[in-house]
Amino acid sequence: MSASRRSGTTDELGPDEPGEPGGSDLLAALLDGMDAALCAFDADGVVTHWNREAERILGWTAAEAVGRHGFAGWAVRSADAEEVQSRLMSAMHAPGRQVHEFALVTKGGGRVLVRTQSAAVRGPDGKPAGLYCAFSEVHAQIDLERSIALSEALFEDAAWGVVLVDADLRPAVVNAYAARALGVGRTSALGRPLGELLAQGVEELEAALTHVLAEGAPPAPAEMWVAVRTAEGEQRRCWRSGFLRLASPLAEEPVPLGVGWLFQDVTEARHGQQEASLLRFRVNQLHRAARAAAECEDPAEAATVHLDFALAGFADHALIDRVAGGPRAEGEGGSEPVRLVRLAATPAGAPGPSVLTGAAGLPVCYEEGHPALQCVQRTGTVRADAGTVPAERAREWALERQWPDDAVHALCVVLRSRGRTLGVVTFLRGAGRSRFERSDTAYAEDVAARIAVALDLAEAVRGRPGDQGR
Repeated sequence: MSASRRSGTTDELGPDEPGEPGGSDLLAALLDGMDAALCAFDADGVVTHWNREAERILGWTAAEAVGRHGFAGWAVRSADAEEVQSRLMSAMHAPGRQVHEFALVTKGGGRVLVRTQSAAVRGPDGKPAGLYCAFSEVHAQIDLERSIALSEALFEDAAWGVVLVDADLRPAVVNAYAARALGVGRTSALGRPLGELLAQGVEELEAALTHVLAEGAPPAPAEMWVAVRTAEGEQRRCWRSGFLRLASPLAEEPVPLGVGWLFQDVTEARHGQQEASLLRFRVNQLHRAARAAAECEDPAEAATVHLDFALAGFADHALIDRVAGGPRAEGEGGSEPVRLVRLAATPAGAPGPSVLTGAAGLPVCYEEGHPALQCVQRTGTVRADAGTVPAERAREWALERQWPDDAVHALCVVLRSRGRTLGVVTFLRGAGRSRFERSDTAYAEDVAARIAVALDLAEAVRGRPGDQGR
């Protein structure tokens, strides 16, 4: 069948020029290339157009459809024909488009529920000359509307971040949650490199996006630690992220349009898990230390056992200094300066077990105001830090306090037993660790209580008759 017969038109564009498509051929190609089914009627209700999508849905060919009067007797049931015809033809005299749902009959006798959009076609004089009717299967229309509704909901009401990243790894669309997480406005984030939005974690995120563009979506979500720039400074956050490669459905081969990045902030949950894991580890260390110390014949050695077990994952160095002249009770000593004697220390070089060093009984040369002296005087915990200073200045800070030269964070905890002060234990961390926090202080005080009991027992054993030579 010729193109003009299929479309029901005459060649209104004039004679075909050599090498150029005729008007009827061009119109037929446009109609047949549409994704929606389309038919048209003249003013008398006769079918004038019928494209390939309409043929695919209903099975009726253009040759069988064009020239028929309405849908009666072939595309609708006889009982529905009058109603369908009147609703369709009413579009010629109504403003805008009319939307209806009909049950049409396929060539094979089946029924298909379609959604139609009809509008009048007007002639040169402005009067209705017919109408066109575009239709699609209802389930396909519902799928499209559902997809659009899902997209709108994700970008407005979703309880997680949604960012569409283009092929250049720049945000193209950002929802409200993601904008808040990034600390920027929804429009100000668009088109900017990710490096301008994140202070840390950019390389890992861009690597993931590049992988998704090349290989497709990963099989499971990934957790990424990033640092977000805020007015208060950088904030480290943990985002549980999922990625989807976006490809155009209109291309013959998949063409990447970008990546859909969905994420949720799980920082608080991860911190809680880390703290719980750390607490379990420390409780296990205290348990193991108690069992090992119970096997020590010398109570002073038991004190160093507690110290060694406490160091694992907690500090780089530790020192035990006892009060010279014996334990001090509350109110004893008056205005006399506190003197401390080194009892045990971890090796200054390579890591290793603590070594008892107090046999000579020589005092440690701490200057007035030293954190260890303050700890004894206050009978409370004292923290000290080198601060954000150059490495050379931090080294001088440590050496001035008689500590290993790599120490930048210190925690001094008083050793008390039976209402008396026995000394102080000092935990030291290098630059590779964070400063001591409140939870660290609680753990150190627990360790110090066990060390103090061991040292008190050692003093009692040495003071018993028959134990002077031990």
